[in-house]
Amino acid sequence: MKNKITQLFNIEYPLIQAGMIWASGWKLAAAVSNAGGLGLIGAGSMYPDVLREHIRKCKKATAKPFGVNVPMLYPNIEEILNIIVEEEVKIVFTSAGNPKTWTAFLKEKGIVVVHVVSSLKFALKAQEAGVDAVVAEGFEAGGHNGRDEMTTFTLLPIVKEQLKIPLIAAGGIATGRGMLAAIVLGADAVQIGSRFVASIEASSHINFKEEVVKAKEGATQLTLKELAPVRLLKNKFYDDVQELYSKAPTVEQLKELLGRARAKRGMFEGDLEEGELEIGQIAGLIHDIKPAKEIVKEIITEYTNVKQLIATL
Repeated sequence: MKNKITQLFNIEYPLIQAGMIWASGWKLAAAVSNAGGLGLIGAGSMYPDVLREHIRKCKKATAKPFGVNVPMLYPNIEEILNIIVEEEVKIVFTSAGNPKTWTAFLKEKGIVVVHVVSSLKFALKAQEAGVDAVVAEGFEAGGHNGRDEMTTFTLLPIVKEQLKIPLIAAGGIATGRGMLAAIVLGADAVQIGSRFVASIEASSHINFKEEVVKAKEGATQLTLKELAPVRLLKNKFYDDVQELYSKAPTVEQLKELLGRARAKRGMFEGDLEEGELEIGQIAGLIHDIKPAKEIVKEIITEYTNVKQLIATL
């Protein structure tokens, strides 16, 4: 399945596992890379020394390419990027920040840089900053999203029309059919997060994984737009947020309710009541927990079969 993305990353399939906080440790990244996709370690939930450990363990677990996802809003970003350079990671996905800040630095070190965006405006700014590819992520995606609530399949062709570098689709994709649809709309590859949360290798808590599998249509909601828009499963914490909204809260009151480490509490420690359970709308289509290798095989097999079927119509 050779195309711009498989050649850029030297991978077999144009399928990338998202670097999700509290889910994307070295075990998941290595498993996806070994299966022919591109695995990403999620640096957003790691202290610098923990990230270094995960990178080293991933190197031992796979001889294939893998990368690190780096949200640029963290205060120790410089230390994190220096570790990535020191450990000779060759691929970095950046998000939640201005790509101009660090792209040149990373490119000078021979690192392939990809930036995650939620709009055409930011896609073009990332291209201008010199990134090698862009991830266009619709608001169906789990976790933190753009404020415009642009859906993936609307965003993709709009970005494709003007973008000159490779385009990766994210948000609401968990199957081979979804992958094919994204590529038909102009994507060169897909980035998948939620489906890999429900994998054996994901570092997220089993309580959270099982809650994802139980989720039905409409189980998630985008909220807290005044702080940083986030899509999560509806639970007691979500209900508490909605109750506060009914009282026209200030930003400070929302921050106080959110507190600290709410996502860790839910996704990593398994507190299904008070934790923040970040997952995408596509959770309603995820019905089991299985090894990442099987997930990749399932997606690619369905993609191939449906593509062949359409060719006969």
